[in-house]
Amino acid sequence: MKVLVVGSGGREHALAWKLAASANVSKVFVAPGNAGTAMEDGVSNLDIGPMDFDSLLEFAQKEGIGLTVVGPEAPLVAGMVDR
Repeated sequence: MKVLVVGSGGREHALAWKLAASANVSKVFVAPGNAGTAMEDGVSNLDIGPMDFDSLLEFAQKEGIGLTVVGPEAPLVAGMVDR
């Protein structure tokens, strides 16, 4: 399964690192990620901001993302889950 992690902080780094270690996960994408997530095996940063819902949705549909994990509260409060 492909996973998308939204955010750029230490919380998102820890989530991406642990998700990438799962045998059930083939690839982890982090939008936008950080320098730490860029160095993790099985993890790729994306040039998409956490509030760019249209681009995140388009990417998730195109890549067949099976799970999205949102780290920061702002996208949740702004209605990301409704997308």
